[in-house]
Amino acid sequence: MIASPPPGWQQRAARAVARGRRLDALIPGILLDSPVSLVGFWWGTAVGWIWGSLWSTGRIERRGGLWVFTGMPSWTFGRGGVCVGGCFLTDSPRISEAVLRHEAVHARQWRRYGFLMPLLYALAGRNPLTNRFEILAGLEEGNYVPHGASAGAVSES
Repeated sequence: MIASPPPGWQQRAARAVARGRRLDALIPGILLDSPVSLVGFWWGTAVGWIWGSLWSTGRIERRGGLWVFTGMPSWTFGRGGVCVGGCFLTDSPRISEAVLRHEAVHARQWRRYGFLMPLLYALAGRNPLTNRFEILAGLEEGNYVPHGASAGAVSES
């Protein structure tokens, strides 16, 4: 968690989301929320299942619409966990409902963008405060900023 986000982070977050919307306008509609993106979502889910099945040493369960793989070695994912398609891969055996809601938004993003999701996420950058996917999934629920820090911040409209 970023204990105290830097001044002006909310404005930078809003710009990142706006930039992402402009980028989305350039993507052909057939690739967004379409049968093509659904294939990409299922491909991501298959990759998540394979990776999770190989490395998970904890429970594998269905929660919040996600396949949750726990007990993953920390080198198998970034940050506190990763959503790949409809799978959430993490080392933590205890996952809060807030984190599950955050990860479910990422699964929905996978459904919207399909095969494009890894590329678009990489282009959005590693900083969660300027990564539109993290911002729209909820920085508080994703444990990136303290509760209350996002008041009045960016929302998807």
